[in-house]
Amino acid sequence: MNRQDHADAVDREMAARLLPDAAVHALGHWWTEHAGVYADGTPGAHTVRYTPSRWARIAPWPSTLALTSVGGDAAISRAEVTSTVADALRRDSFREALVATYVWGKGKRGTPGGSGPATLGKILAAEGLDGALACAVTTLHEHGSQAAYTTLYRQIPGLGPSFFTKFLYFAGATLSPAHGPRPLILDRVVSRRLRSMAATAGRDSGHDPAGSIAAWVWADSNWSPHRYGIYLSFIHQAARQLAAIDGWPPGATPDLLECALFNAAWETSI
Repeated sequence: MNRQDHADAVDREMAARLLPDAAVHALGHWWTEHAGVYADGTPGAHTVRYTPSRWARIAPWPSTLALTSVGGDAAISRAEVTSTVADALRRDSFREALVATYVWGKGKRGTPGGSGPATLGKILAAEGLDGALACAVTTLHEHGSQAAYTTLYRQIPGLGPSFFTKFLYFAGATLSPAHGPRPLILDRVVSRRLRSMAATAGRDSGHDPAGSIAAWVWADSNWSPHRYGIYLSFIHQAARQLAAIDGWPPGATPDLLECALFNAAWETSI
């Protein structure tokens, strides 16, 4: 077996096992602490704080975000970003939609000359950005989430999966894919959660005794379109697993699980 064969075997093992007991317990504890915040079973109330003035050189600036001339911090929730992106897409303002999702994703980590505003400025100046974003939105609606991911993969310098999956996620809340699961956010934190589960599954099954396959496929960035498809399948199946377990809200959306994986904590094998 070559490396990809081993990776496929670990993926099948993970799909059969889904979330381990430690993860289920941690997620249940997370829900107990946050049930009042996410009472509707969605992560719409998930709020991020940001400093508008640090983004003063970014344009177009969505009107729903706080003015960059105002001092201090502001906050924006997933639900508010969803509304902002929906309005931007109705006007074909793909850049505005990207800015809203990027600022939400970066939050307080954005500094005037740092990786947040500086990187976003370079992304907005990149040749072909408008066409790439428009193509991604059309592809998402007509061909599904993995195909849309493929259109942005390695296309725009500086715009990696951790951030363009945020764009796809919020776009998907407005324009449902014609088939297949809705897009979800995949970033380094969530990938590391999946890496830990894959390492355990690979070790126990003998397909990846040293965890090197898990480290390869669930790296910190640059996940392939195939890997993104595996991720979507796993999260949607795991969401159904949790729905049948006491301590998790019935009817909760898969993105609530993504949010919980990002925020919950438990002992991992790596």
